[in-house]
Amino acid sequence: MEKYVFQYQSELLGTLICLAVFLILRFITVKTIRRIGRISDLNQVRTRLVITYISFALFAILVIVIVLIWGVNIREIGLIVSSIFAVLGVALFATWSVLSNITSGIILFFYFPYKIGDRIRIQDKDFPEEAIIVDIKAFNVNLLKENGELLIYPNNLLLQKGVVLIQKQVATDEDFEPHL
Repeated sequence: MEKYVFQYQSELLGTLICLAVFLILRFITVKTIRRIGRISDLNQVRTRLVITYISFALFAILVIVIVLIWGVNIREIGLIVSSIFAVLGVALFATWSVLSNITSGIILFFYFPYKIGDRIRIQDKDFPEEAIIVDIKAFNVNLLKENGELLIYPNNLLLQKGVVLIQKQVATDEDFEPHL
């Protein structure tokens, strides 16, 4: 064991430093996102969802850095990674809207002037909709129309269409139950 530690001393030290930096960055990021969520009066579920996405991205960066520290043969890794990206590229091309909605969900978390309970109108010439925001999720926004219908609107379309704020927080929790 001592021989192993002595032989790979610099790699182990680099790995420990990377882990420490990862934990510090994650701690700071989580605190910042929670503060933004609290200041902006955002739903805690949305806050946790954004924390999960960013933590995953930080972890992926950590894995890449540790692989580089340990000196894994880049050509072999390159072949494996390019093969994985080729398969993922085909799979993700078929489901690009999922990624678009997740990205839009993160953008809506940081910059969306409307909150749960606000009455909005979506400026769509084909399907103009007026409703109350019931919930903002990772992929969609749940809207309750006046007739009781629950409208599930994709996040990416919400960013593409004009949205008009009609009234701030007009509904209570009891109003969010769809009439079936």
